[in-house]
Amino acid sequence: MPELDPFTARATLEWLIEMGCDEAIGERPVNRYALPDRQPVPEPPAPPPEVDMPVTADAAQATDAVAEADRRAAAAASLAELHDAILGYPYCDLRLGASSTVFAAGDPSARVMIIGDAPGREEDRAGHPFAGASGALLDRMLAAIGLARDGEGSAGVYLASVLPWRLPSDRAPEPDEMAMMLPFLRRHVELAAPEILVLMGNQPCGAVLGRRGLTRLRGTWTEGFGRPALPMLPPAYLMRNPGAKREAWADLLELAARLDP
Repeated sequence: MPELDPFTARATLEWLIEMGCDEAIGERPVNRYALPDRQPVPEPPAPPPEVDMPVTADAAQATDAVAEADRRAAAAASLAELHDAILGYPYCDLRLGASSTVFAAGDPSARVMIIGDAPGREEDRAGHPFAGASGALLDRMLAAIGLARDGEGSAGVYLASVLPWRLPSDRAPEPDEMAMMLPFLRRHVELAAPEILVLMGNQPCGAVLGRRGLTRLRGTWTEGFGRPALPMLPPAYLMRNPGAKREAWADLLELAARLDP
């Protein structure tokens, strides 16, 4: 058969399609009536031999990073040493994109320690937890029950974040990021030794309690890091959902009642 030029070949193909020829066939004709009713079932391929999978470099590094975080956190004998240990920890890349390390604010000897979500833009700029408009709302909330971030003793509070660095685009933290920094958070609570933990956000609830779903957890006393813990709605949530302020007020009254001697 003479070779067709591209234009003739295309015109021929279009004509065949119009005639209903929509199935491609081989060069040789096949008598489909002579085919057996059932084609033989091919034998399944033999399973590959079992081999021990090597530990990947990423998995080994993640394990080493958490172990190193445990070692550095345990070696910190004071909050100042813990702060330095976090600054010197090389494995968490969040520190590379953050403007500041958000460690804590308030009175470290206070009875109440409030742990919030990872720092946002305002906290990253200010260098301390609960900054900007949400921080101002938190100050008003605390003042309503006689507490203040700059108060001392029974009138003070201690503020910290679940992570010390802002997440890119304020995304949710990755599991390996939380795992690396959890030993530092646990040691932070041990060194501050508060009577009560207040968990303001889903991230601290996940880190401290191993549970999420703040709207279900809020207002119910539980235990975190061996201490009484009260999940509460953070001020940033209340700014987006003003109707939830009633629940926040109820939680504040619950906290005040627990602190009342």
